[in-house]
Amino acid sequence: MHRAKLVLDMPPGTRAFDFLVLGSGIAGLTFALKVAPHGRVAIVTKKNRADSNTNWAQGGIASVTSKEDSVGLHVRDTLDAGAGLCKEAVVRTVIEEGPARIAELIALGTQFSERPIPEQPGAHELDLTKEGGHSKRRILHAKDATGAEIERALLAAIAAQPSISVFENHHAIDLVTTAKLGLAGPDRVAGVYVLDQPANQVEVFAAPVVVLATGGSGKVYLYTTNPDIATGDGVAMAYRAGAAVADMEFVQFHPTCLFHPQAKTYLISEAVRGEGGVLRGADGQRFMDRYDRRAELAPRDIVARAIDSEMKRTGADCVFLDISHQPAEFVREHFPNIHAKCLGHGIDMTRMPIPVVPAAHYQCGGVVTDVDGDTGIPGLYAIGEVACTGLHGANRLASNSLLEALVCAHRAAAKVLAARPDPVGVAIPPWQTGGATDPDELVVVSHNWDEIRRTMWDYVGIVRTDKRLLRAEKRLAHLQEEIREFYWDFNVTADLLELRNLATVAELIVACARQRPESRGLHFNLDHLRPDPGWAQRDSIIRRVRP
Repeated sequence: MHRAKLVLDMPPGTRAFDFLVLGSGIAGLTFALKVAPHGRVAIVTKKNRADSNTNWAQGGIASVTSKEDSVGLHVRDTLDAGAGLCKEAVVRTVIEEGPARIAELIALGTQFSERPIPEQPGAHELDLTKEGGHSKRRILHAKDATGAEIERALLAAIAAQPSISVFENHHAIDLVTTAKLGLAGPDRVAGVYVLDQPANQVEVFAAPVVVLATGGSGKVYLYTTNPDIATGDGVAMAYRAGAAVADMEFVQFHPTCLFHPQAKTYLISEAVRGEGGVLRGADGQRFMDRYDRRAELAPRDIVARAIDSEMKRTGADCVFLDISHQPAEFVREHFPNIHAKCLGHGIDMTRMPIPVVPAAHYQCGGVVTDVDGDTGIPGLYAIGEVACTGLHGANRLASNSLLEALVCAHRAAAKVLAARPDPVGVAIPPWQTGGATDPDELVVVSHNWDEIRRTMWDYVGIVRTDKRLLRAEKRLAHLQEEIREFYWDFNVTADLLELRNLATVAELIVACARQRPESRGLHFNLDHLRPDPGWAQRDSIIRRVRP
């Protein structure tokens, strides 16, 4: 492919690239590496380059790499977990192409855990584990820090590419499209306004291809396993730019997060249950077999609702995850980071159960794309958790997320390189501050942030009702008015930008939930307890109505 032409006649200070990637997780880094030989690439990340949901992923990445497994079984497990909303063609594509992408990760230097082959002295094979909803052992992992190991390998490869520039502590504000610039003809992306946080100034990043790889929106809830960066920026920006958003009601709550007054919410990997961990109530008795025949290995939505039900039934603040019946060395070897974290809070998981509660974990909906990441707005792609491809349906199968990010990043890069994007051919004007001044009362930002997160936790959590959703809708509408006024009156800050995006994403989750008059997968509504056949294979799609 020839290098795409850059934006013409750009004002001084504009940063021009062939490819602009927002986000530095597995999806964004993979895409950047694939297109790097064909042009200049910018990776924009609002914290440091290792801050991403990928880096926090403990359990692993699901793929068919064992002779005892098959594509058909992995497809079946994914469709079962998705509760009738997965797009089967997308599921099959991602799973079929997964092994090749895994091989590429290993070639880059990713070191997945291995185990000796008993009948072949000195030989080793991948140490595959099992998680909820999987019928076979197919989870590749690097002990209990898989995401960190993948991120390490990808960042090392990025550092070796002279055509890739990484801009840390740069916060994307909004997408720039030709429609926003007042140009006639089909709308297409032209670039992004970006806040350079250290310099406290807004810059123009211009590119004919912009890739959203910004991750999810777990921070919209009071309790989450996600890092602080997970504020739904990509979904909010795409929605404001006119892209379709779908299925945001399907928020996956991870069943088991460390419950301790001195611990910030910390994920206890699903792999602990996969290796024999059992859930016990305050009375010490197992309870999962009362909720599902698969007990602790049921899909996450079932386990999370069961824990929520037990806590409400007994009035307990938490339940307990117990793997103390396994040999201590086995536990320390398989879960060294979890063991160390718990031990730091006085919990020796080799001898005692871990107190756990559910917390918001994964956004199954997002910006509507095909399996190639195409959003329908020319030049704009979305890959990874920010996108809604149809792979996850109403409930993500454990460890399918990293797989989706890998495969879709590869396919997006291939599509972009084949398409040879046309030049944008228009200059993006500098950011205009107008009469905005520096904020005088930042307490407004922190107060609204807390109110959004508590509203979502109380009214739009694991179990919902029509009345709760309506209450959330009204409260969020009022908050939006305050935030919009604050946004236009004052100069932008990173906190204000995140608050603005959180409020938008919260509204989208509620709006999608109110569209769906049934219970399906992760969306459980006490006023509509059964799935509605009329809503099978129907997405809850929202597109911004322009004035």
